[in-house]
Amino acid sequence: MEYNTQLDHLIIPEYGRNIQGMIEYCCTIKERDERNLCARAIIQIMGQLNPPLRDQSDFTHKLWDHLFIISQFKLDVDSPYPLPNPESFKEKPKVLDYPKGRIRFKHYGKTIEDIIKKAKEFPEGAERNELTRQIANHLKKSYFNWNKDTITDDIILKNLAELSGGELKVEGTAPLSSHQELRGPANSKKFFHKNNKHKNSHHKHKNNRKF
Repeated sequence: MEYNTQLDHLIIPEYGRNIQGMIEYCCTIKERDERNLCARAIIQIMGQLNPPLRDQSDFTHKLWDHLFIISQFKLDVDSPYPLPNPESFKEKPKVLDYPKGRIRFKHYGKTIEDIIKKAKEFPEGAERNELTRQIANHLKKSYFNWNKDTITDDIILKNLAELSGGELKVEGTAPLSSHQELRGPANSKKFFHKNNKHKNSHHKHKNNRKF
């Protein structure tokens, strides 16, 4: 019995081993005209096996490129497109630069820290107070999504003070939004429709009852 680990490496696994075997056979054909016919037949089969590429404008061009790549650029046939450069596939991709910097509270995220920095630039007044309260409510919502246990406003206000260096404070004595308010109307709407459906079903069953 042959195992996949004992077989040749698949150059492009999406096409499977049969296509790779066809291309390897095509490379061994001596007559150029016959080799060209074989290559075009393989291209048609490859197109049927990879339908997502059909939506792309350069669909056929990609198939021919894949044909040469799978043959490891050994196939000598007449292509309607320029041959791909083998050297371009040897280049290593550039290393991605990941964001650097320490996040004080990971469950709040980095974006809220940037918002707090902007809020600190606002002058004292009603607009800054309202923005501060909105930030505090967002912190509470984020905390609740991370930890389903009940959380007090004191913890949120303490975290806000740490993130803002003590510059942002929620004015007034009104509490922050409740968990139900922070969840938004989506759940309430879903609950309403669910119960309304049950209610309508109950009335329908009642109306169809025969006496």
